[in-house]
Amino acid sequence: MNKPITVTSPLLPPLEEFTKYLQDIWERKWITNNGHYHQELEKALCEYLKVPFLSLFTNGTLPIMVALQALRITGEVITTPYSFVATTHSLWWNGIKPVFVDIDPKTGNIDPDKIEAAITPKTTAIMPVHVYGNPCDTEKIKSIADTYGLKVIYDAAHSFGVEVNGKSILNEGDLSTLSFHATKTYNTIEGGALICHDAETKKRIDYLKNFGFAGETTVIAPGINGKMDEVRAAYGLVSLNYVDDAIAKRRAVALQYREALRNISGITVFEDFENVKHNYSYFPILVNEELYGLSRDELYEKLKANNIFGRRYFYPLISNFSTYRGLPSANKENLPVANRIADSVICLPIHHEISKENISLIIEIIKTCQL
Repeated sequence: MNKPITVTSPLLPPLEEFTKYLQDIWERKWITNNGHYHQELEKALCEYLKVPFLSLFTNGTLPIMVALQALRITGEVITTPYSFVATTHSLWWNGIKPVFVDIDPKTGNIDPDKIEAAITPKTTAIMPVHVYGNPCDTEKIKSIADTYGLKVIYDAAHSFGVEVNGKSILNEGDLSTLSFHATKTYNTIEGGALICHDAETKKRIDYLKNFGFAGETTVIAPGINGKMDEVRAAYGLVSLNYVDDAIAKRRAVALQYREALRNISGITVFEDFENVKHNYSYFPILVNEELYGLSRDELYEKLKANNIFGRRYFYPLISNFSTYRGLPSANKENLPVANRIADSVICLPIHHEISKENISLIIEIIKTCQL
């Protein structure tokens, strides 16, 4: 059987370049706790991402958890059921009740027109997700938040380098979080970041990610250990030199898929947004069984039988997991669009190393499976 075609492949920096950084780390003997490369990567990412302040973390979940602590969020938070579970788990770990609202079928993002009706006296924040790196309607969300005095924390795990009208999407809201997991467009193996607007907030975030220490003997809050080590920071610095080329190659894959699939009956693709610089982190398609002739799961299994491993991302909905399905807002009647999209989505393989031959094979299977 041919080599598996996976949904993604990590962006690995040239080993010989990375080894030079490792040699320097070995000589410095400072391998964690805000070391040289940790500081350098924070500076480099601020410049690349066009953001004023950024704090590195050891994974992409801890920035969400710390963001909630940094803004002292309590009570209820309005969020989307169409995301990776880390979004809602972070609320749960902070003792906060998630309140789900439905999503926009054109973007997969939270539907801002559904937010206001979900606000209660206990609501303290809105936590949208830029799904697949597609920017949320930040203006509408800001207007609602300002009207009701709510904080906005964006889960921007998929949104590395995404810009709207030349401005980073990461500057929206009170805080934005990033994931640098190996599956993302840019990675530090495991890692993440929290973006804020001012030095005082960054200081509080940096205290919280280091057990609450504000000095050698002073602990100002019950913090956590979220620090990124020097090895991954160095890896991130080297990888940053190659991410633009990787995104360009991802874009070429997306264009090839769109051109071939957009006119197939029963297959829906997401188009690029106007005035948006995308990062092409995922390539989702929606399968309409009635029009296409196969269900999403049947097509998924056909691809898998040919050693092609897409991903049903996001399926199941967070609201349908046992932890959350008892919540009133998790009722399927409250989330018809989210349930429909979760039941019809497949993310096709897309990354900087996938060959044109493999893309053509995937397209051919999707075309020939149509009844």
